[in-house]
Formats: sequence, C-alpha cells, structure tokens
Amino acid sequence: MSNRAVAIIIAGFFTLFASFAIRYAYGLLLPQMLPSLAISKTEAGIIYSSYFIAYTIFAPMHGLVVDRSDARILLTFFVALLGIGAYLMSFSSSLIHASLFFALAGIGHSACWAPVVTVVQRWVSERRRGMALAIVDLGSTTGTAVWSILIPLIISSYSWRAGWRSLGLLALLVAGMNFFLVKSHPPVESAPQGPRVAPPARIPIKVTYMTIFRDRKFYLIGLSYMLLSFSILIPFAFLATYVTQELLLPYKSATGLVAVIAVTGAFGKLGLGHLSDIVGRIRVMMLCGALTAAGGLGMAYVQRFSGLILFAAVFGIGYGTIWPVYAAAARDFFSKEHVGSIVGLWMLCHGIGSTLSPIISGWTIDATGSYVWAFVLTMISGVLSLLVLIPMKKKRGQASV
Repeated sequence: MSNRAVAIIIAGFFTLFASFAIRYAYGLLLPQMLPSLAISKTEAGIIYSSYFIAYTIFAPMHGLVVDRSDARILLTFFVALLGIGAYLMSFSSSLIHASLFFALAGIGHSACWAPVVTVVQRWVSERRRGMALAIVDLGSTTGTAVWSILIPLIISSYSWRAGWRSLGLLALLVAGMNFFLVKSHPPVESAPQGPRVAPPARIPIKVTYMTIFRDRKFYLIGLSYMLLSFSILIPFAFLATYVTQELLLPYKSATGLVAVIAVTGAFGKLGLGHLSDIVGRIRVMMLCGALTAAGGLGMAYVQRFSGLILFAAVFGIGYGTIWPVYAAAARDFFSKEHVGSIVGLWMLCHGIGSTLSPIISGWTIDATGSYVWAFVLTMISGVLSLLVLIPMKKKRGQASV
C-alpha cells in the first residue's frame, strides 16, 4: 500500500471522526439543551431531523460529483461547512435557530461519507477493501466514544454551548487536514486493481441513473439501509435523555452507555467487516439487523444499568458494522464506475430513515409519556431491515470478493 493510500485512509478516518462526533453529540447534549431552549421531545426530534433533511438533499449529489470532480476540494469545503454549522449551534436560542444551524452542519456532513468511501476504494485493492473501509470507519465510532467522554467534562466545567464550539473547531481542523492529504485518483501506473489501463470515459449522468434504477438489488439494499438508519438513530437521539430523565441515573452513566455503543461498534467494524469479506455482505447485513433489533428490545424493557450495558453492547456491534459493509456492497454488486453514485443514492435512503426517526420517536415519547415505544420502534425497524434482504440471500448470484 502506497504512502498516499495510507494518508487518504488517515484523512478518511478523521473526517468520519469529526462528522459522526458532531452527528451523535446532539443526543449527548440534549439533556442540557431541553431546559435551556424550552422545547419538547417532538421539537427536539425536529431539530435533529433538520440535520438529516439537509443531509438527504445533498448526499446523492456528492456521490455523483465525487465520480466526476476533485474529492480534495469537496472534502475540504464541506467538512469546513460542517464545523461552521456545529460552532453556530452554540448560539442557538430557539427551535428555529437550532434547526437552521444544525441543517447547515447536515449539509457539511453530506459530503463526509460517499466521497470518503469512494476515494478509499480507488486507492486499495479489492482484497483489502472490506478491511480498509472498516479501518476508515473506525473514525465514526472512535469519534463518538471519545466525545461521549469529553462532553460531560466540558459541560461540568463550562456548558453545552462550549461543547458545540469545541466540536466546530475540531471539524475546521480536519478540513485543513483533508486539503493536504486527499488526492482523488491514483496514477494509472499504480492503480491497485487489475491491469494498467487508461481511466474509462465518463458515463453520462442519465445513463448512470438508468442503469442503477433498473437493478432490483439497488432497491432491496437501499430499503434495508433506510430501515436500519431509522432503527439506529433512536438510541443516539434519546438514550441519554431516557437514562437521566426516566431512569434517574447520573448523566455520566448515560453518556457511558453511548461510549459502550461506540466501543463495541469498533469491534463490530473490524470483526464483522472482515467476516463480510469471507461469508458475503448480505449475511452480515442481516446479522446487523438482528443485533440492532435485539439491542432496541433490551433498551425498551430492561431498566437495570448492568442490563442496559449488555444491550447497548449488542446494539453497538450491529450499528458499527453497518457503514463499511453497505459501502463495500456497492462495489460487490455494481460496476466500479457507479460506486460513488450508488453510495450517494443509498445515502438518500439513509437520510429518509434518519429524518423520520427522531420526529416519530420523539412524538411517541410526548404522546405516551414513556420511552418504551421509541425503543420498540428500534426493534421493529431492525427486524424489517433483515427481512427485506431475504430475496437476495436466496439468490446465488452474489459477487465474491
């Protein structure tokens, strides 16, 4: 593996470190934000959804753009935008302000997945693709774990607003790193896959989408991704608030559960990410659905802290494996010329599930006065995500790696 490939993996790691730290910091900071902004759980869900609405609108475009433009500029500009949006969250004083600022951060984050995994796959061989993506994606769980420890310390010394400022500055630092480390394409003579050939001619956008939209596999995997995205966001949005407000446990215990999810998610990425290279992506995708469903069911009905740790770990293993496995599936089942576009379109599915999740689950909490049904929704959606993949498991046409 070349030095440039290693540099791109490092840049990808820290891009996901910053972007997912900001994404999931919302749930960690929410217990302090609720009284300060005087908002309901449904309104808290609306703020979170504003992030994913913006993310959903822009993510498919970035998947297409990275196939046709300079990924270095893309990852520099939009990661900086992510940082600006997070920093502005520290000035929120109302539902509208917070929604607008977090939407800006969502626009920035929309370029932090499809471009990263597309560029990494260009620089590593097929044999190392699953593991390379798992290593890069460790940034997402590492960022969540580190900031679940740092945020309580920042809040105890300063306030939730200082937490947002710190996260914003982190993203701006990573944007500068991307400018110096990222390069879109390897030289033709050092391309990691296949014989040395000239880059293919650009495929017209209309032809790209027509090819993708005719493939049934695209819809099945996209629907599964949407359902899993709905499922996993509920604990990240409301677990900390549930533990502090309903179970009346200390705030550090609540953030500790999020750290458990992140740490076990890292083990899931490495272990199950590697397993997917051996047994196939579909089997591991279905396992992710089962694990997130089991974790959600435990969160709904187990109130002892030791039990919550166990089910947070189960949920974390499933959650952590989702991103690298679904990204690698784009290259397994589709032409390499379409990888960026497909990952971007699957980000649309991810965004739809993530947009609906906090609003619907927040409404169930306000309507019932309990968090149980929100976590039951985590279980239901996780089960559905694996059921829709059964037709693909039955087919023997799965590409090998």
